[in-house]
Amino acid sequence: MKVLHIVTGLASGGAERQLQLLIRNLPAHQQCEVLALTNPGTVAAALRAEGVTVHHLDMRGNRDLGALPRLVRLVRVGRYDLVHTHLYRAQLYGRLAARLAGVRAVVSTEHSLHAGVIEGRPVTRGVKGLYLAAERLGSTTVAVSRQVAQTLRSWGVPSARIELIPNGIDTGRYRLPPVERAAARRRLRAELGLPQGSWVVGGVGRLVPGKRFEVLVEALAELDPATRLVLVGEGPARTALERRADELGVRERLLLTGERDDVPELLTALDVLAAPSTAETFGLGVLEGLAAGLPVRHSACPALDELPPSAAPQARRIPSEPAAYAAALRDLRHLSEHIADPLPHPPAVGHYDIARVAADLGALYDRLARV
Repeated sequence: MKVLHIVTGLASGGAERQLQLLIRNLPAHQQCEVLALTNPGTVAAALRAEGVTVHHLDMRGNRDLGALPRLVRLVRVGRYDLVHTHLYRAQLYGRLAARLAGVRAVVSTEHSLHAGVIEGRPVTRGVKGLYLAAERLGSTTVAVSRQVAQTLRSWGVPSARIELIPNGIDTGRYRLPPVERAAARRRLRAELGLPQGSWVVGGVGRLVPGKRFEVLVEALAELDPATRLVLVGEGPARTALERRADELGVRERLLLTGERDDVPELLTALDVLAAPSTAETFGLGVLEGLAAGLPVRHSACPALDELPPSAAPQARRIPSEPAAYAAALRDLRHLSEHIADPLPHPPAVGHYDIARVAADLGALYDRLARV
């Protein structure tokens, strides 16, 4: 089976990294290629290094209608059995192009949808209308959580056209043998300029307002001076976070790493993962922290909400406010000598293992290709 994934861009965001991980773990008989409408960034380079063919349409904006004929030709020439689209712009153009090219099996994954927000942007009447018109051109929409599935249904997408397949994590990459983990921790702390004896709070995700990383910067000002904050990711909120840290006098205790492709190893340098976002559709960063054996403090994680509390006992939900995070992190710091390092994998990590998730997606591909 020949599959084309169409994605808006391939910068190092959660949806893009999830796409790379899925392609790596799909059944061997499903041969995947990827097309980025724009911005073939770090994930494109990583995919090519793994032997995946990556196309770039060089689309110049949401209204670059001239890109559609080029996309239709590429899909038709590629003779794909199934097209899978990811992210809003790719969903609009990709579904239409697939149908015009004669592809019958068209899947789309909804990675980031809330009742009034899609991919961090407000949902206007026009945006919603275009979304629903494009959805009818597909075969199935994959929801990454029950919350996303519920939103799709509330918008009028029939339940029969929705498939619940969550995001997944490569659990093996996050569990290093003790000696290797200790060595990685020392090496990365030295590389990042973190004192070996400091207590390090970390956050992972794009530096955008919706992630609310300013909550952690403000909490940092209330914590012991030996505490450091490491934010892994890049985005337009970087300057505002640096400015706020300067205002609070904690700029020297804040480290912004930019985009990294070694997140599983980088997490060994942390003592706790904090996720103050209140608008998550899955909560991949929280799962990554748990897989790395870290205690986690978070404000929203639909992935855990769908499981019993016993599935992740080392994760605690707290309000997304600086005082609440400062108090929770201060309490955790006092208990740190009595907490195992690393903590054992909780059941939630196994539940969202990428091998299980990719097998479910592969079965969906096979089922749709037979129709």
